[in-house]
Amino acid sequence: MKKVVKQASPAAIAVLRQATALAPKRKKASDGLLPSSAHIKQSPNSDHNTGLAVDLTHDPKAGIDCADIYEKLKSDVRVSYLIFNGRIWSKEKGDRKYTGANKHEKHLHISIKQGGFTRDTRPWFPWLGEPKALGKVISKVSRPKAKKETPSPKENN
Repeated sequence: MKKVVKQASPAAIAVLRQATALAPKRKKASDGLLPSSAHIKQSPNSDHNTGLAVDLTHDPKAGIDCADIYEKLKSDVRVSYLIFNGRIWSKEKGDRKYTGANKHEKHLHISIKQGGFTRDTRPWFPWLGEPKALGKVISKVSRPKAKKETPSPKENN
């Protein structure tokens, strides 16, 4: 059994954040990072346990078409393997039928390679363009107002 971590890798978190920035109204029902206890029991060697896997909800109407993403991420060096719609792909074994219990029809599973890729947050979907502006956020830094110095009475010497 793989050690279960308490936090997903920055690369896995970036997948979901970038998808949402590109398609703010996308559905997120099947998004996932860390495993539930039921998932750990069912799949003790899952990459979700290590924080190196992410599930991305398939929502082509909102701009997140996992069939397209499945094909395009095959060329991303950070990807260990992909699962979507009854198919699994890895560089070593190619594209083939997936025989696991969950056919991943509602989401794309992305497993990220270990090593230097765990913190790699470069764009995951560069072909989708730049993220839509979500509105300007104005932040103010509150600084204490400078105290007005009252002139001291001139001293007579």
